[in-house]
Amino acid sequence: MSSGLASAVMFAGSLPGSILLTLGQAVVVVCACSDMVRLMSVPRSHRRYLANTVFRTLALPAILATAVRALLDAASGVWPNVTAGMFVLVVLIYRWRTDTDEDSWWKGKGKALGRWFSRRIAFGLTPASAAAMSVAGPGSVSR
Repeated sequence: MSSGLASAVMFAGSLPGSILLTLGQAVVVVCACSDMVRLMSVPRSHRRYLANTVFRTLALPAILATAVRALLDAASGVWPNVTAGMFVLVVLIYRWRTDTDEDSWWKGKGKALGRWFSRRIAFGLTPASAAAMSVAGPGSVSR
């Protein structure tokens, strides 16, 4: 095992590492529960809208937490946990990539927020004109 993985396994065994891994597992559980609520709810209901929004919001952090946990288990040699972690990882990715026809906050306001953010980023990256580059102004002479 590489020294980086060894130090990561040691950090996972410490109190701050255990707290972070526990928070990651809590995100996975909330994501899975919201997916179950989404499956059991009536289509186009408010409950399904909220469950889908929670699932779409927490899917990427849950996938990341599960992948990190599986990597740490593989580095420490706990193969049954690696198998279980990979199963959860595949299920999360499959559920996240399928069922994209649902309505959620990300389809409406989330897309508008993304467009607003991309306009702000694009606005900041435009080159300035020569007149804007001059600090002293157009009529002054710099020395």
